[in-house]
Amino acid sequence: MAVLGVGGLFVRSKDPEASMAWYRDVLGLQLDQYGGITFSHGEAAARYGDGARTIFARFKDDTDYFRPSAQPFMINLLVDDLDALLERIKAHGVELIGEPESYDYGRFAWIMDPDGVKIELWESVEL
Repeated sequence: MAVLGVGGLFVRSKDPEASMAWYRDVLGLQLDQYGGITFSHGEAAARYGDGARTIFARFKDDTDYFRPSAQPFMINLLVDDLDALLERIKAHGVELIGEPESYDYGRFAWIMDPDGVKIELWESVEL
């Protein structure tokens, strides 16, 4: 018996349809037949090889990393072209939280969704 990975992420929302429409319109994600978003592990693996992964981590409860969100979690989304996505986000009037940052394992930028969840956008390095 083994846990193979994260099978889903389910978040409460005051207006789920409007929230999912925001993800569709602002981030360009395609809604599936159930009104959610399905990410193919195969697409990420084809692009990033062993670098395609889902990270599950816990942070101390007094961390500032999720701010300005008051939510007890943050969503990290793997993206393939951060610059193009940032242009799309800007065109929709969504402001960045801070400035994008680069590290040896990828580039990052942060925004807030309509439900006050901090979204971390991560363009991984190709490994």
